[in-house]
Amino acid sequence: MNQRRRNWPLWIGFLLCLVGLPSYFIFFAKFPITRDVPWVNYLMFGGGLALLAWGVFRAFRRPEEYRGKIAGPILSVLGLAAAGFFCFGVLYGTKHLPKSPGAPHVGQKAPEFSLMDTHRNTVTLASLLAEPLPGTQTPPKGVLLVFYRGYW
Repeated sequence: MNQRRRNWPLWIGFLLCLVGLPSYFIFFAKFPITRDVPWVNYLMFGGGLALLAWGVFRAFRRPEEYRGKIAGPILSVLGLAAAGFFCFGVLYGTKHLPKSPGAPHVGQKAPEFSLMDTHRNTVTLASLLAEPLPGTQTPPKGVLLVFYRGYW
């Protein structure tokens, strides 16, 4: 009896696409190098879809040797849907997040604040505007605020 072999590229490709979707939110969103541009997830989806295409090609090219003529297209559509959903969310959905109505605009006076600097000294907006600049006797006319995105 001639038994057909399992078509492993189909299942490994589908598993890569399946893992690629939640892994960004569970693991890769914690690190700035993979949070800002999810290149690892793009590689996972690309590799998964390539393996799915190879598995479908093997299943239809040599059906007497490999399984997967029914499961191959189903898994491929599901893997492609997972990749499409992820890309839609990352590339399109994040661009349409609601704007913060309370955030100061460029040129607008910032609200009074009290924060710690890198040396653990308390700094206020009033103190920054009152102290003269080094080498001059005049206080600054404005302050440049820089916000770093991250988790600390």
